[in-house]
Amino acid sequence: MYIILAHGALGSWDEVIYLSIAVIFVGFMAISWLRSRNQTIDEDPPVETSDQPSSDHFKLD
Repeated sequence: MYIILAHGALGSWDEVIYLSIAVIFVGFMAISWLRSRNQTIDEDPPVETSDQPSSDHFKLD
């Protein structure tokens, strides 16, 4: 077996470990991408229209 991707003390098992980590990473990325495609985005966030200053905002003079 030719060692192309990785080489180390484990011999051909380095390839198996390297490829399994790559498959797991691509799987996580695919799941994340699919979950983000199913989320809805609010186009207009709610706007506070009160004239009263809130506790964390102050009117500048």
